[in-house]
Amino acid sequence: MGAGAVLVTAVAVVGALGLGGGDGSGSGGSGSGRDGGTVRVTRATLVDETEVDGTLDHGAEVPFQVRAEGTITWLPTPEKTVARGETLLRVDERPVVLLYGDLPMYRELAVGRDADRPFRGLDVRQFESNLAALGYSGFTVDDTYSQLTADAVKRWQRDLGRPRTGKVGIGDVAYVPGPIRVARTSARVGGQATGDVLSYTSTSRMVTVEASAGDTGWAERGRQLTVELPDGHSVKGRVAEIGQDASPSQGAGAGAEGGDGGGDAGGGGGSAKNATVPVLIRISDQKALGKLDSSPVTIRYVGRKRENVLTVPVAALVALAEGGHGLELADGDGEKKGSRFVAVETGLFANGKVEVSGSAVREGMKVRIPE
Repeated sequence: MGAGAVLVTAVAVVGALGLGGGDGSGSGGSGSGRDGGTVRVTRATLVDETEVDGTLDHGAEVPFQVRAEGTITWLPTPEKTVARGETLLRVDERPVVLLYGDLPMYRELAVGRDADRPFRGLDVRQFESNLAALGYSGFTVDDTYSQLTADAVKRWQRDLGRPRTGKVGIGDVAYVPGPIRVARTSARVGGQATGDVLSYTSTSRMVTVEASAGDTGWAERGRQLTVELPDGHSVKGRVAEIGQDASPSQGAGAGAEGGDGGGDAGGGGGSAKNATVPVLIRISDQKALGKLDSSPVTIRYVGRKRENVLTVPVAALVALAEGGHGLELADGDGEKKGSRFVAVETGLFANGKVEVSGSAVREGMKVRIPE
C-alpha cells in the first residue's frame, strides 16, 4: 500500500438534497437510509500507517579472500560466529586470526632494520589497537612498530602456538569491520588457500526492503519503524542504509520480447517504473527476535499524523448534491423536523476514521451513519 493511499469505503449518496434542506418527506423518509446508527463527532489523533514488505536475515554475504600461502587444514562451519582474536581458518596448521579494521593487511609488519627508519603507518596503528584490545600491553598504540610492539607480538604468538618471531606476516591476520558469521565455505580442507575461501555476513539480524525507487521518501536514515514478525509480535527498527543504485525488480520487463510494438514500449517503461532500491533496517534488540533467523516480515511506518482534530467514522460521510461531503445531523427527530445536513471538509483518512472540519461542525455533535 502506497503512502497516503486511502479508499473511502462507505459514502452514502444523497440525491436532490440541498444543504440542510428537506422536509422529512419523500426521499427524506425512513426508506432513504436514515435508519442507520448514530455516532458523535470526537476529537482525536489520526495516524496514517503504511505497510511495506521486507526480509529478515543476516544481510548480504561478503566474500573473504585469504592472503596466506599453503594448504587449508581447517575451516569453520557455516553459521559459526568469529570475533576478534579468534581463528578464522588454519593454513598449514597455522591460525589466520581475525582482527577488526578497515585497512587490509598489505605488508609484513616488523621492527625496521634501520633504527632511524622504523615501520610506520595507519596499518601499524590499526594492528596495535587490536593487540591492545586483546589484552597485550607494554607498548604505545601509535603509528610506529617498535621493539616494544615486537615483544608484545611474541607473547601473542606464544599464546597462539606460533613461532615467536615478533613479525606479523600478510597471511597471519585478516581484517573485517567487526564480528562475523560464516555464511558458507567455497574451498575444502586439503585445498590451496587461494582466492575466496569463504563468505561471511553480519552476526546481527536485520531487515532488507526492496523499496520502489520512486517511493523512498519514508526511508530517512535514523527513522524509527515497526517490524511485525510472522508470529504477530513487533520490534523496533531504524533505517541504517539506503541504496544509491536502483535495479529492476524481479519480473520487470517480462514480455518485452515478442508481442506488438505497444507491448515493447510498455515493457521498457515498466522496467524503469518497477526499479527498486534496497533499504537496510537494523534492529537493536536482537533478543526480541527470538530464534527467528530468516523470514518475510512487514514494516510499518507513520506516513502522516494529525493531532487533536475532529473525527468521525468514514461511514458517516455522505455525498451532497451540491458536491463535496457532509454529515447528517441526528440531534432532532427527522420524521417531524426534517433531517439536516452540514457540509464538511475532509482531511486525513486513517484506520476507518476521517478528519472533518467546518464552521458547523463541533465536538460532541451527534450524526447518523447511513445504512
